[in-house]
Amino acid sequence: MLWYCRYTWNPQTSREQIAERVVAQDAAGTNMPDKIRGWYDLAGGGAGFLLIETDDPQDLTTILQPYLDLMSVDVHAVIENDYADTVARLSDL
Repeated sequence: MLWYCRYTWNPQTSREQIAERVVAQDAAGTNMPDKIRGWYDLAGGGAGFLLIETDDPQDLTTILQPYLDLMSVDVHAVIENDYADTVARLSDL
């Protein structure tokens, strides 16, 4: 399953805090980079989103929880659509 995890840094969060936390969590093995399908920052910084692929929602907690004092996170399950297949399916309605 694919999860869309949008994050926004808390107002007091600094770039240095984020950098330190990412490096520390990588060293601890909790970032699970093999499950991160994409990591995108929004232009200007302070927000972005991750696409995490896992069938175990507990993995989301393991990855995201260490950052919750620095940012807020909004998580949604994602369904991927193939454009041509979706148009064909919708044409049959």
